[in-house]
Amino acid sequence: MKVKKTIAYTLSALVLLFSLVAILGIWDLIDIEYLIARMFKSLMVVLAAAAVVVLIFSILDRPERPDRRESEQG
Repeated sequence: MKVKKTIAYTLSALVLLFSLVAILGIWDLIDIEYLIARMFKSLMVVLAAAAVVVLIFSILDRPERPDRRESEQG
């Protein structure tokens, strides 16, 4: 559960950071000609990687269910 919370906080921080940069670009405080496209592509890669990591940890940390094993054997 700790890994999932860490990933969630990291992704939330990235979204806030990217949103801040986008807002600064909208107000012409920074030049973001190709920056927005790169940011969203980077964010999609990070989200996909985080989803795979969460999937792996959820499979590895799954508790064994003894009642299921007994019903399959019986």
